[in-house]
Amino acid sequence: MGIKLSILDQTPIFAGETPTQAFHHTIELAQLAERLGYHRFWVSEHHDSDRVAGSSPEVLISYLLAHTNQIRIGSGGVMLQHYSPYKVAENFNVLAALAPGRVDLGIGRAPGGLPRSTRALQQGITEPATLSEKLVELEQFVHNQVGEEHPHAGIVAAPVVDTPADIYVLGTSVSSAEIAAESGLPYVFALFINSDEQVAREAFTAYSRKFKTKNGREPQPILALSVIVADSDEEAESLAEGYELVKIKLASGKTLTVGTKEQADEFARQSNEEYTIETQQAQITRGTKESVRAKLRELQEKFAVDELIVVSTNIQNFEQRKRSYVLLKEAFTELEGREVEWEQTITG
Repeated sequence: MGIKLSILDQTPIFAGETPTQAFHHTIELAQLAERLGYHRFWVSEHHDSDRVAGSSPEVLISYLLAHTNQIRIGSGGVMLQHYSPYKVAENFNVLAALAPGRVDLGIGRAPGGLPRSTRALQQGITEPATLSEKLVELEQFVHNQVGEEHPHAGIVAAPVVDTPADIYVLGTSVSSAEIAAESGLPYVFALFINSDEQVAREAFTAYSRKFKTKNGREPQPILALSVIVADSDEEAESLAEGYELVKIKLASGKTLTVGTKEQADEFARQSNEEYTIETQQAQITRGTKESVRAKLRELQEKFAVDELIVVSTNIQNFEQRKRSYVLLKEAFTELEGREVEWEQTITG
């Protein structure tokens, strides 16, 4: 089974860097990804943060599209709970008109920030619709297929485009997989946020079993994970050191993953709820290009996916981050070359 490699960049702001420098790194990575032949390049959405610069993926996507030529560019993802599906559809129809066939609209349901940013983003909203309801509307608006029964029947999410953005559902649970299946949309499980492979397996199983085919679409499961590739195992281990997943469990039953224990404490303070914190070592696939290639092949077979979206945000040195992506693509390019040679030999 072949494999597509894609990148999710979170525009991290490391010590001594400015947000402007962080954005320049994202731009350079997108251009590098295109030169190397990566399939797509996504950017994330985070709010009220001094650690991550990307608060408006659609604005950043427009700039990246203008500074690349062929690679698909998209969101990983837009936090739809905060927004009007109609306005999101308009934004991405503009992008799709500017760069036909190159725009992805990944949708997430996490808050993307602390409770105060959620309150600010949802100011005036008293009864928010569910993600499933918003996804239905978003698809209708993106494809300009609003039915007569809709309260806004006849409305157009301008501009009307021949090739609208492709919509993807992002998640870390079985319930998010079921939402994607019910919507008949591609599904991305973020293993770099929820490192429980059993949950990932259950999510992909539920997605495949409950998928409702629409417009000829078949299930499209994708795995997103942290990857570090270096010239030696020792260097890869060094780059991966010290990175943890911090989960906060609120008394209301919500569980969220944040970047640090300090963020977890602040989240709970703003939520005004009792909470517990669980810390675990981040699961990062790491090593030389040969060992990482073998590990990724195992994950590909385990989860029956043909695309991996890789995240190397936690490499603080930018040159080493670029090197990781170069080595990863080399690993699979070399393998593809050997597979072609072998096929030619046996069909010779």
